[in-house]
Amino acid sequence: MPRVFETLMTFVSSRNLAVTAMSWLLATYVSLSCDAALAQFGGGMAPGGGAPMSGVTEKPKFRDFIHNQDGLTIRREKGDAVVAAVKVVGNEVISSHRIQQKLQTRKNRFYDYETVLGDVRRLNDMGSFDHVTFKIDEGKKGVTVTFTVHERPTVSKVVFHGNRGLNDRELSGRSGIEPNDPLNEFSIESGRRRLMDYYREEGFNQVSITSQIGAKDDEQLVLFRINEGPKERIEAITIEGNSVVSEARLLKIINSRGPMLGVGTYVSNDADLNKIDGDVNVLAGYYHNLGFLTATVGRRLEYDESGKWLTVNFVINEGPRFKINDIKIVGNEFVTEESLRERLELAPGDMFNGTVMRRDVGELVYGYGELGFIYAEVEPKTVMRDEGDSVDLIYDVAEGDRWKVGQIRVNIEGEPHLMRETTMLNLVDLREGDWIDRRTLELNRKRIERSQLLETNPQIADPPDIKVVPRDDYLSSL
Repeated sequence: MPRVFETLMTFVSSRNLAVTAMSWLLATYVSLSCDAALAQFGGGMAPGGGAPMSGVTEKPKFRDFIHNQDGLTIRREKGDAVVAAVKVVGNEVISSHRIQQKLQTRKNRFYDYETVLGDVRRLNDMGSFDHVTFKIDEGKKGVTVTFTVHERPTVSKVVFHGNRGLNDRELSGRSGIEPNDPLNEFSIESGRRRLMDYYREEGFNQVSITSQIGAKDDEQLVLFRINEGPKERIEAITIEGNSVVSEARLLKIINSRGPMLGVGTYVSNDADLNKIDGDVNVLAGYYHNLGFLTATVGRRLEYDESGKWLTVNFVINEGPRFKINDIKIVGNEFVTEESLRERLELAPGDMFNGTVMRRDVGELVYGYGELGFIYAEVEPKTVMRDEGDSVDLIYDVAEGDRWKVGQIRVNIEGEPHLMRETTMLNLVDLREGDWIDRRTLELNRKRIERSQLLETNPQIADPPDIKVVPRDDYLSSL
């Protein structure tokens, strides 16, 4: 008996050592209750009868848990007859094994007509068949279900003709069409469009591509005839009409690039017209953000005699810079307008600034979050006035409900450890019955990540996190 006890203790010690080496995951659940109490940023917010502190509960044994759940969930089979066999006929390219994997009608299971209809739908969803039918044969040993499939023609080969600047391997990967794929005009046309987009990204803006199904010796061959045209490159980028912002600054915020310092003539200067058009929007958005709300941007392309080099010229009409005439706050019910305005950086008379405006929106959202309105949203709107190049700024507030902490639970993967649970609770500033503080939630989440007490490698375990879960009794009342 002593030797058996010694052996058992050795096994337990080694198992504890293995458990210590396991990754641990913290998920702190904050269950919430909703209260629509009147609030303002400047005043004190008493919890007002928060949820009572929950006592330490002992985890139920597995046997008791199963009894409480009325036993394990068992899948109930439907039907009276048993499936004796499942057959698939008509397939030549798609293997029977691959088709059988999609079926829920299986040998030695009960036959169910609805399940068979579902199998027909699942086979049609594969996209490899024109149509699928089935036949039922009843015998002494059971029901034999036979699925008859009519396969679509498949691609035998994909040929690219006329390409010089891009090789077949690059084009094959972009087209998305390979041998043995279903042969249909829609997928081939989609592949042709993808090839066009790829060529234009690479600077072949004059490319022309046509597709053809079938050839003299092979009716299932797919042929792409390509006329690439010249590969275009940007020789220079210029900007006109700018007075407030320097050309050097504007050239840095766009995505198109010319030759690098005049020496990298063939490096990163492919002429992508889609990217150039996107730069028009980038420049317009930049000026609007500075308060030039009516600024417009256009572009002009100039080719050289060879048609391979072009100069991109962006033309800017800045227009007037707008001032803020008035700031209005609408939609607030539980928080006073005065306390909201105290958090704003922008004020009437200031020049409009989109960056500061977004910062003010974030400050309002965080302000609401500090009082328990963790799902509050603020949408800014601008209304131009007819006189004085001025604009009214409107913050449209959707407060939502106010939440408080109902219960805090710590869940650590692996075997429970009281010391770890206590340490994790000490890292969380929230207490049961308090109003939820959005900023505190984020600070606690970062604090847990920096604690290095738990595994943070996502390949081993989920990183530690704080999850906000509504309370069940509140959800049931909705």
